[in-house]
Amino acid sequence: MVEIKNFNKKLTSRQVLKNINYSFQYGKIYGLYGHNGSGKTMLLRAISGLIIPDSGSVFIDEKELHKDMSFPPSVGLVIENMNLLPQYNAFDNLKIISKIKKTATDDDITEALSRVGLNSDLKVKKFSLGMKQRLNIAQAIFEKPKIILLDEPTNALDNDGVKLIYKLLNEEKERGALIIIATHHKEDLEEVCDVVLEMSEGELNEK
Repeated sequence: MVEIKNFNKKLTSRQVLKNINYSFQYGKIYGLYGHNGSGKTMLLRAISGLIIPDSGSVFIDEKELHKDMSFPPSVGLVIENMNLLPQYNAFDNLKIISKIKKTATDDDITEALSRVGLNSDLKVKKFSLGMKQRLNIAQAIFEKPKIILLDEPTNALDNDGVKLIYKLLNEEKERGALIIIATHHKEDLEEVCDVVLEMSEGELNEK
């Protein structure tokens, strides 16, 4: 379980997260809906350990982020402006990342790329935007993380790509992962989410 308690964060003079309290359960897909600047991406950053609260806490399986650990031990993340290594192909990019935790095999990498429909030896610098997005999603799932955080996961994908990602997300849910999707596309939420949460001016409300 991911539990957020009284989380507040201010950047410069603007409070981007306001007294967030919520518990996220494994085996569910949550949708975060809101306009740009509403706090969706900041909430993903908070859960992934990329920002430190001014007050409040995030607990991952009852252990406190930034006290008991710097980052969640098992998380996959797609967040704005991610760029993988342009001089390598998709497999080699994930192979390089896999050396950090040493938990994923070559078969895990191949399987993840197949699941997102990416079977190309092209170097990433020659990828279309849609191919880059598929690779970003593959890197978020290939180590079979317990928590998957996706910021606008269907951006730049065609209809077939969107259907493929919806299928993948449901498979990850069945595996027991906790999945949070931040988006301003309501169709993403209606198609795959168990719970829809609305972000507005840094505040979180369940729809």
